[in-house]
Amino acid sequence: MAYGLYSHIQSNRRRSVVLLIGLFLLVYLMTLAGALVAEVVFGGDARLDFLINAALRRTLYSLPWVTIGTLLWIFIAYKFHQSMIDAITGGQDVTRQEEPRLYNLLENLCISRGITMPKLKVMEDSALNAFASGLNEKQYSVTVTRGLLDNLNDQELEAVLGHELTHIRNGDVRMLVIAVIIAGVIGFFAELLFRMFFQGGWRFGGGGRSSGDSDRGKGGGGPAIIIAVVLVAAAWLLSTAIRFALSRRREYLADAGAVELTKNPDAMIMALRKIESRGELEGATSAVMEMCVDNPREGFADLFATHPPIESRIKALIEFAGGHDPGPLDLPPPGEPNERDQQAIDESADAGARQDKPFLPAEPPVVLGGGGRTQPEPLAPGPLPGPWGIPRRD
Repeated sequence: MAYGLYSHIQSNRRRSVVLLIGLFLLVYLMTLAGALVAEVVFGGDARLDFLINAALRRTLYSLPWVTIGTLLWIFIAYKFHQSMIDAITGGQDVTRQEEPRLYNLLENLCISRGITMPKLKVMEDSALNAFASGLNEKQYSVTVTRGLLDNLNDQELEAVLGHELTHIRNGDVRMLVIAVIIAGVIGFFAELLFRMFFQGGWRFGGGGRSSGDSDRGKGGGGPAIIIAVVLVAAAWLLSTAIRFALSRRREYLADAGAVELTKNPDAMIMALRKIESRGELEGATSAVMEMCVDNPREGFADLFATHPPIESRIKALIEFAGGHDPGPLDLPPPGEPNERDQQAIDESADAGARQDKPFLPAEPPVVLGGGGRTQPEPLAPGPLPGPWGIPRRD
């Protein structure tokens, strides 16, 4: 397991570099598709080879500007991706004073393994979910929902925090953020291309031609548009494949890491059972859901699911960690206290009732007149007994 985990971490580092290189290749592919569309829309019909050659010239002319734009996008995403995620999810930083239970659990886990403590955020959402984000130690953060805090006990919440810390330790968080950046860039260029195609308004610079070129011919406009659409579709599919090609094994490893941190496989299983089918974050993008403990949004026939099924994850914890599965759980509706909260409410009510009633002994300590109370028996000769009935030493 140690070698496998080490290999996973090293593989994530290599994939991060490959993904960034792939990002530029996909952007250049989208640029070529846009150049083909521009040749047909703004230059008119021509032979297919003529259109392709002209599109290649325009693509080469625009590569420096496209590269600068992509680098700028990466810089913005690097600096402000957490602010963008918080704007989507509504996550807010919390301190020890605001959430002492949550803060102390995360701090204890970090201290136990010498991990730099990430920032802690809470979403005011009744869903049961959590995710980690960031690209380096200064940016890492763990976000949990209010529903998770209200429905999980300390052991289960600690297991979820251990799961997210493992994602940070393994480099999964960095990989997911880079994949999100790639998807955002490709989506932006795809929308820009289609807007240009259907609405016009942007022209590739350089290498223009006049309408009287004698060698341009006709009949290539339709095939050129089809090729451009295929290129756009290929780039979009590849960007999607990059996101979903991130091995779903990362979730199994994060579950195992949580058990390694907490030494409590049953807590991780109980947490998964409570989160099961209750993790949908309203208004969150698919990219954010891919970073969560569980993503209930599954693709066609589970082909594009970013997380393995809860049943498979629990089965792995039972088989390899010796956990016990209670089966699917029913939780109280949102707004109703769970068992732990109800117990705390009852204890508080009992304490309040005791405080409302004045303390009265069963009998008065002194009975005037000597009647109505049996006098205490005289003490036996010898040393007086000490506390708890133990004789005093001389």
